[in-house]
Amino acid sequence: MPLSIAPGVEIPDRDLSLTFVRASGPGGQNVNKVATAVQLRFDLAGTSALDERVKQRLRALAGRRLTDEGDILIVARDHRTQEQNRAAALERLAELIRRALVEPKTRKPTRPTRASKERRLAGKAHRQRIKKLRSGVRWDE
Repeated sequence: MPLSIAPGVEIPDRDLSLTFVRASGPGGQNVNKVATAVQLRFDLAGTSALDERVKQRLRALAGRRLTDEGDILIVARDHRTQEQNRAAALERLAELIRRALVEPKTRKPTRPTRASKERRLAGKAHRQRIKKLRSGVRWDE
């Protein structure tokens, strides 16, 4: 079943692979016997579900989760069951992709207004007067 990210964006199962490993953390004696931690691997380089701009943003967002092969590796070991960890890993991947889908706004440089320049200069002049009054009294004036 493909992973639904947003309307019109789905990640096919062939781009995802799940591996279950033993984990530390909650689970009591069960933690030593059952592989409940999930390693979710998303083939970012080979997927056709995302366009190149989204892939580029996703590479930047992935950080240390990005492997040398171009995969995103997400490890979930917070819960006691495989199913909960699988759901947590898939949700983390979906959230990461949702953040990459949002195209950042381009910054439009602006200039300070005339009033703001005048306020800045008035503040500087005020500060100058205060500092001048702090200086010692001169007898020749």
